[in-house]
Order: sequence, then structure tokens, then C-alpha cells
Amino acid sequence: MLTANRPPNGVAPRLPEVHGHRGCRGLFPENTLPGFLHAAALGVDVLEMDVVISADQQVVVSHDPWLAAHLCRNAEGLRIASAQERKHNLYHMPYAAIRQCDCGSCPNPDFPLQQPAAAPKPLLREVLAATERLPRPPRCKPLRYSVEIKCTPAGDHLYHPEPAQFLALVLAELVAAGVVPRTTLLCFDPRVLRLARAQLGSSLSLCLLSESSQPWPAAVIELGFQPDVFGPNYESVTPTAVAELRRLYPGTGLVPWTVNNPVDMQRLLSMGVEGLTTDYPDRLLAILALRA
Repeated sequence: MLTANRPPNGVAPRLPEVHGHRGCRGLFPENTLPGFLHAAALGVDVLEMDVVISADQQVVVSHDPWLAAHLCRNAEGLRIASAQERKHNLYHMPYAAIRQCDCGSCPNPDFPLQQPAAAPKPLLREVLAATERLPRPPRCKPLRYSVEIKCTPAGDHLYHPEPAQFLALVLAELVAAGVVPRTTLLCFDPRVLRLARAQLGSSLSLCLLSESSQPWPAAVIELGFQPDVFGPNYESVTPTAVAELRRLYPGTGLVPWTVNNPVDMQRLLSMGVEGLTTDYPDRLLAILALRA
């Protein structure tokens, strides 16, 4: 669980955590096993990933609850038309059908350094099993996980089950893998986090995600309790906002997303954030190596 990055007097400050966004989206296709393995080998502190649910109740690692046209090919190996992508609703597809679709070999023009690698959308249990087997790089602590539940009120029963069932399916996988103490559950939807806090108390770290348009205190007030971590859009992070969060909610870790420019990384690090979520963990690791 993250704690505020302010050590006792005489103790060297901890370096902020490196959170590999969707693995390492700038380097390998997002939310794929090759990307997670590469990010773990680089030495990230935390692997960030998104999860959705298939028709047969499997927890699938995917940002979108459908086959995104710019990322995936269908089971026949053909590109998917943008206007048709939502018809490839993962919540209506059994995982055996999802696994036949390649979501790694299409070049992503937004990430020119990305190395395409043919890969299906993996199961959460598959990712956890593979990364838990990896040896950690020297001087690295045990790998941690940030798992975002992709849930919205409008998506209930359309793109995913209702929050209680969604949460139960995800928690079952985390418990089975033995990673609950090293996992933070992320969500934009306060309903999911409220359920998790009511069921598990403080045994699972919880992160409230927030868009840049919403004032931070208002987001926490809407949630109804102080989260362990607050994850805002990095563009909303200012010294004033950080100071207010520290004053109102001491002990809540601050982990902005998604920070890719080294100049922005340096700016945010100067504000004492507990971590940064980035598509380019190699860039952030290089900056932090100079601070060690």
C-alpha cells in the first residue's frame, strides 16, 4: 500500500514508484503479455492494467470492453472497421473467441517506438502467473499491481456485469494468485471502490481515479471515504492542488497518469508525488536513477 513520500528526519526519501501503464504501452502493445513481461524486466515497481469481463465470466486484461479497431484484428485476421468495433463486445464473447483475435501486431501511430508483437488479450490470471514467475531485477522490491476495473453506470449489463459481480470476479483472481497485499484496485466509478472498502476494509489498497475536469476534493467527497491513493490526470496537478490534497487527506498517495514527457516527469517529481504512471517506464527509470 502506498504511503505519503515523506520519511522521518534523517531517513533518505524513497524514490517515487514507477507504474508501467498498460505494461509499457510506448514500447510494446498495451495490455499484452509481451508488454507486461518487458515492463517487469525493466524494473517497474508496479504493473498497471485494465480488466473487463467476458461472456463466460473470465477476467480479461483489456482497456476497452470491445475489440478496438486501431489495436485488434478479428478471428479471421482482418482489420476491424471503427464503426463496427463496439459490435465486438467482449462481454458477449466467450474467452475462447476473444483469444483468437490478435491485438498486438497492428502498428500504433501514437507510439512510434512500440514494437508490434502478435498477442491476444490475456486473462488476468495468465498475466499474474507469468509475472510472478519472473526474477526481479537487482535491488527491486517485489512486483506490485494496479488493476483498474473498467466500470461505468451506463455500461452495467451492456459491457460488464453490475459492480458487485464485477468486483467479486476480480477479487477471486487476486486472491487465487496470492497478490492481494501487493495490489491496488483502481476505478473511476465510486460504486466499485465503496463496495471494496465495505467488504475488505483496509486489506486492499484502493485508488480513486479522476478526470482533469473534476476538482480533487469534490471527487473524494463523492467517494465517501479517504482513498489510499488518488490518481488524477497529470495535467490537473499543480502545487496548489497537491498542497490541498496533503492538507485535507494526509496519507493518501498521489499517482498521476499518464506522464510520458520527461519534462513533465521532472515537474511532477518536484512536487513530491508518490508515483507516476507512464507509457515509457524506461524514461522515468532513467530519471530516477540519476536521483538515487
